[in-house]
Amino acid sequence: MPIQINEDNLKEGLLGLVVALVEIIKDLLELQALRRMESGNLGEEEIISLGEALMDLGEALERIKEENGITTTVRNIRLSLDDLVDDVLDRMLNPERWAEDAT
Repeated sequence: MPIQINEDNLKEGLLGLVVALVEIIKDLLELQALRRMESGNLGEEEIISLGEALMDLGEALERIKEENGITTTVRNIRLSLDDLVDDVLDRMLNPERWAEDAT
């Protein structure tokens, strides 16, 4: 039986994945910016500029999600990626538990 691929679902899934990855990168950039601010490595103008750029990116991502009807898709992808990262970290931090499960 051939696999049936719906072009609309494929586009929605791919765009959702791209937007989810960009959101994750934005979140990481925000954390890095906070660390640099707290350490005093950013001047006031840099803080304002960086804050505005991150806000603009967040607004653009929200607009893309709304215009393409992928808000739920992105949320589901983010949750799945979070679960995957949690599993990978757990395997790295608790290898003995995973070794027991493998046997």
